[in-house]
Amino acid sequence: MMQMKTKQHGFTLIELLVTMAIAGILLGVAIPSFNNAIINSRLTTSANELMGTLNLAKSEAIKRGYQITIRRKGSTSTQWDTGWTIFVDEDADNAFADDGDTNLCEANADGSPTEDCLLRTYDALPTGFTLRTGGSALKDYVAYLPTGMSKGSAGDTFRLCLGSDTTKSRAITLNTVGRAYVSSAAASCP
Repeated sequence: MMQMKTKQHGFTLIELLVTMAIAGILLGVAIPSFNNAIINSRLTTSANELMGTLNLAKSEAIKRGYQITIRRKGSTSTQWDTGWTIFVDEDADNAFADDGDTNLCEANADGSPTEDCLLRTYDALPTGFTLRTGGSALKDYVAYLPTGMSKGSAGDTFRLCLGSDTTKSRAITLNTVGRAYVSSAAASCP
């Protein structure tokens, strides 16, 4: 009687080891690049969040005809990484003041505000990220006037950093008319 050889399917041990070695080398090269992509994505997200806040404040100031203020949270000047709030600053004193009752954003019969009105609040940045200001103009607040111009903060810069590495940073600068723009690296990081 004649026996037929059956064809076996699968890999030999050598083929499997070579494949695993190649996969290991590729992962070793790809993972650091992937980590850099994640860091850059987080930096871009945080910078865009601040840019969105600045743009919202400017457009709301023009729309409402009142000063809109962005104020840092926390007690340490120039440190914005604990978050910030944006509000209609009815009395233009750069500090949020509510009369403490349950009615928010109270207004007169003509629609003019009688108290400051909180528009939005932003949480702290992710762990390891810092947001500092370069000069004294932005140490506690940024304000936009009803004309859309910034109030005394032109030419100052926010520095968004991950650690002290300036290659992992963004600079958000306000120009003389209050327009903000982002550059890819800050001059210094804390």
